[in-house]
Amino acid sequence: MLAFLTGLIVLVVIGGIAFVISNRDDNSDPFRADAIENPPFTSLTYGVQTFIWWDTGFAGTHLDWTRLISFTHIKQTFAWQDIEPNQGEWHFENADRILDQLEARNLQLVARLSDAPDWAHPNLPPHNESDAYVDAPAENLDNWANFCRTVATRYAGRISAYQIWNEPNLSREWGGSEPNAGEFVELLRRCSDEIRAVDPQAIIISPGLSPTGDQNARAHRDDLYLQALYDADFQRYVDVVGAHVPGYTEPAYGPDDAEADGRGRWSAFRRIEDLRRIMVENGDAGRQMAILEMGYTTDPRPDSPNHWFAVDNDTQGAMLWDAYLMIAEEWRPWVGLVVAIYFADPAWTEDDEQYWWSINDPEGIDLRNAFRALSLMPKYCGDVFIPFRSIEETAFALDPNPCNPLDS
Repeated sequence: MLAFLTGLIVLVVIGGIAFVISNRDDNSDPFRADAIENPPFTSLTYGVQTFIWWDTGFAGTHLDWTRLISFTHIKQTFAWQDIEPNQGEWHFENADRILDQLEARNLQLVARLSDAPDWAHPNLPPHNESDAYVDAPAENLDNWANFCRTVATRYAGRISAYQIWNEPNLSREWGGSEPNAGEFVELLRRCSDEIRAVDPQAIIISPGLSPTGDQNARAHRDDLYLQALYDADFQRYVDVVGAHVPGYTEPAYGPDDAEADGRGRWSAFRRIEDLRRIMVENGDAGRQMAILEMGYTTDPRPDSPNHWFAVDNDTQGAMLWDAYLMIAEEWRPWVGLVVAIYFADPAWTEDDEQYWWSINDPEGIDLRNAFRALSLMPKYCGDVFIPFRSIEETAFALDPNPCNPLDS
């Protein structure tokens, strides 16, 4: 642990706590940061993904930790199958509790709407762990639209943002069928229209796409799929374009580097830069992006598909530190919200892929080095700067949090 903290301090000294955010020549900036006006999210907005729908005693702790590390948002799945398990049978108890817990701490919610119940797609086999899919669109989109409107009506003014669906470029998120961008845009439109009708202030975010080089029935390349979304005018139905940034490589490693090394461009941390260029090419430079999942796995299992890019615990923390500083230096303001993964579901075990991405140990309150890095690292929130803090300083959460407008 001492070595890890020493490494972090060295990073601060080398990088400079108050390093200068580069003033780029707008005419030579391929990402058109100058085009961002009135962004929906302060750049940067710090969030973490949680699994607190079923509170087994950890929900309050995880939300307290969110404040402790000076983050302001959580991302939580509002699964359709949990809220309306049978058609017309609504269960809002857990959602009500989550909103109450957040508001008591001046935290904000990004709600992911996904996970359709079996009754919404009766012609597919019942969903279980052995199925070839984890989510499937409703066969009757009127049912899906009703779900979106019902949630948005109940929580109008209380949910900051909605992420609509997740990784639709994978067949396992599309009912086991080949991904179809045009069909997804219709699903997106129906939900977005309903939310905007009852809560026009809520921010609508498109789902993060899975970075992949495959182009077949099981997966569509994320860059090609994003272009297909533009071909179907998806930008009309979102305020922010979502992306996933898994830690395949160190943050400095870009798509050009991967290509030069004989790897796919998708396998670089900076893959999001390719997606941003697609936005610019489609005349959408003024729209902000959100990183909806960002992390590094420590998965040591030789048979894991993630083993090839796994890191150790110390490196997981150091890489996250580097990633946030790089995003602040190079991707502001076209990136606003950044969501780290995960505060672990207490039910996860070492057999679960997510276990190894987490920043805490599911079986207790033990924290990993990644958590400490997120606690100590400098933070940039618009014109606000929170400098590096020691562990002793972090033991007392900033109160009020200067990055949190709800604390002012």
